[in-house]
Amino acid sequence: MSTFIGMPGNFPKNAAKAVQDSQLRFNLRKATHTIRGKRGAVVAELPDWQELRAAGKAIKDHTLARLDTYLLQLEEAVTAAGGTVHWARDAAEANRIVTELVQATGESEVVKVKSMATQEIGLNEHLAEQGITAYETDLAELIVQLGDDLPSHILVPAIHRNRAEIREIFLREMPDAPKDLTDEPKALAEAARRHLRERFLRAKVAVSGANFMIAETGTLVVLESEGNGRMCLTLPETLISVVGIEKLLPTWQDLEVFLQLLPRSSTGERMNPYTSTWTGSTDGQAFHLVLLDNGRTRVLADEVGRQALRCIRCSACLNVCPVYERAGGHAYGSVYPGPIGAILTPQLRGVGTELDASLPYASSLCGACYDVCPVAIDIPEVLVDLRAKVPHKAAERAGMKVAGWVLDKPVRLAKAQRLAIRFRRLAPRRLPGPMSAWTDTRDLPEIPEQSFRDWWESQ
Repeated sequence: MSTFIGMPGNFPKNAAKAVQDSQLRFNLRKATHTIRGKRGAVVAELPDWQELRAAGKAIKDHTLARLDTYLLQLEEAVTAAGGTVHWARDAAEANRIVTELVQATGESEVVKVKSMATQEIGLNEHLAEQGITAYETDLAELIVQLGDDLPSHILVPAIHRNRAEIREIFLREMPDAPKDLTDEPKALAEAARRHLRERFLRAKVAVSGANFMIAETGTLVVLESEGNGRMCLTLPETLISVVGIEKLLPTWQDLEVFLQLLPRSSTGERMNPYTSTWTGSTDGQAFHLVLLDNGRTRVLADEVGRQALRCIRCSACLNVCPVYERAGGHAYGSVYPGPIGAILTPQLRGVGTELDASLPYASSLCGACYDVCPVAIDIPEVLVDLRAKVPHKAAERAGMKVAGWVLDKPVRLAKAQRLAIRFRRLAPRRLPGPMSAWTDTRDLPEIPEQSFRDWWESQ
C-alpha cells in the first residue's frame, strides 16, 4: 500500500484557498517566470533539442519495458562494488529498512540530501517517531523544515516564500543566526552555510535519493546546485540512498542525454554546478541502496499511465502551468505537485480518495506541460484517461448518460439544439443543485439564436 505525506481535502478546496493569497501568487509568478525564461534561453541554444527529447523518451521507454532485467543487473553491480541492496515494496518497508540501518550504527541523527522519494514515504516523520533526527541540508528544504512547512515545488520547495519570510524563519528557528541578519540572498545563504557546516562535520550517517542509477556499473548520480549534496555523500561513514525503481538507465552512454536534458529543463542551466557519482562502498564508508516500489509496478502495468514513470523531476511542467502558477504546490496535497503530480500521485496512491479523485481535474488541458517535458510525457492524455477511471457521483453519471444519448444520434442533437434555442431566454446563468459547482467556477455560455447546423442548411 502506498503512503504519502500531504494536505487533507481535495484540490478544488485547497486551490480556492490558495488563490486568495495575493503574496503567494506574486511569489509563484515571479519565480516560475524567471525559471521559465532561463530555460527558454538555454534550450534555444541547442538545434537538436527535439532529437535529445526523443532520445530521452526512447531510453526511458526501453528501460521501463525491461525494468526487471535492468534492476537485477543494477543489484549485481552494486553488490560487486561492495554495496548492499534492499528491496522495499512500500513506504512502511522502506522506512523500516532505513530506520534499522541507522539504529545499527548507534547514531540518533542523519543529514539528508534533497530527496522526493523520502518525502513520498514520510521518512523524516518516521525517523522522528523512532528518536532519530533528520536534518535537511538543501537550502530550500532547510527553509521548509525550519518553517514547519511542506514543499510546494519539485525543484524549489520553498518557492512560496519570499526573502523577508525566510529571514524571519531563520531568526526564529536558527539559534546561531546573526541577530542583525538581513534578507539579502548572500546573507541568508551565509547564515544557512554556517548553520549546516557543524551538521556536516559531526554526521556519521547520510540519507540521499538519486537522479539516476546506471545498471551497467551500479553507479548512482545526484545533480545539485549548492554543494550540500557533495558534503552529505562523502563525509559520513554510512550512506543510505532511497531511490524509486524507475530512476534506472541502462548504460553510462545513456546518461549523456539526460545530463543535457535535466539541467536545462530544471534550473535553466547548461550543466549543474555539482554532479556527484558513486559506485558501491568506498574506503571508510558503507553504502546501502533501498530500491523503492510504493505503487510504481502498478503504474507500469497501465498502458497509458506508465509514461509518467519517465519523469526526471525537472519541474518544467510546473513552471509553465497556468493552474500551478495561481494555486501553488500545496493545493495538490502531495509531494509531487503541478501537472506531473496530477497524474503521478493518483496512480501511485489510487483514485479511491476524494483528494486523488480530484487531481486529474487539476489542469486546464492546455498542453503546455507536454510541450516543455524533456522526456515527452503526454500529461493531457494521461489526465483524460484518469478522469475516465475516477469514480463519479450519481448526478455526474446521470448527466453523462443523458449527454451520451443525445450526442449519439445527429437527429437527437439537432432536436435538442432547437429546443434549447426556443427556451434560451429562460436558461439560468447559474445551474441549480449539484450542478451549481460547475457554474461556480466558469461562465455558462449563452445559447445562440441559431445553431450552426441550421445556419449551414440555410446557406
